[in-house]
Amino acid sequence: MIDLYTWATPNGHKVSIALEELGLPYTVKPVDISKGVQKQPEFLRINPNGRIPAIVDRAEGDFAVFESGAILIYLAEKTGKLMPTDPKGRSRVIQWLMFQMGGVGPMQGQANVFFRYFPEKLQPAIDRYQNETRRLYTVLDTRLKESEYLAGDYSIADIATWPWVRLHDWSGVSVDGLPNLQRWLAAIEQRPAVKRGLDVPFPMDQDKRTAEERAKSVQSILQR
Repeated sequence: MIDLYTWATPNGHKVSIALEELGLPYTVKPVDISKGVQKQPEFLRINPNGRIPAIVDRAEGDFAVFESGAILIYLAEKTGKLMPTDPKGRSRVIQWLMFQMGGVGPMQGQANVFFRYFPEKLQPAIDRYQNETRRLYTVLDTRLKESEYLAGDYSIADIATWPWVRLHDWSGVSVDGLPNLQRWLAAIEQRPAVKRGLDVPFPMDQDKRTAEERAKSVQSILQR
């Protein structure tokens, strides 16, 4: 059994989607980041960086894993699924996973902050992060023109990237003119495991609540 410490964010949804895709049993441990739960000592013992998501694998002596990309690699290697075992195939998946971790996530995250939450409208900052996010989307679109999924077959690279790109409107970034990216977004959205993963830790079909939770979460971070 795996304990999943998470909240309704793109990084949190990466892991809940992966667990659903892999069919692994898990228990949800909600971490309300709007209330600073992730900074409490009991959670810091699991993730010293004080961020969600994190997991504790009870079957492996309460082994804790933090950082969403590291969790995805751990789960893929634990099950032998969602990532090839041959060196080239594995590398291809990890390359696109790192593209998300080092590019899409940080840049789109900053676009979210400056476009949605920052108390001042700093247009140069908004433009910088929205433009860079859009550039990264074009890289994805180019890749998806030649491949159904980012690393060939559906993998943790797609699972890491999709929860971010699906929220492009929230970041003020358009996917118009990127047909391959749009096709990929729509295809993954239809996967039953993805739909289940988005309902962790609470149902995401309540758009108003989702927006409010995101706003509260980021505002609380900006205030600390």
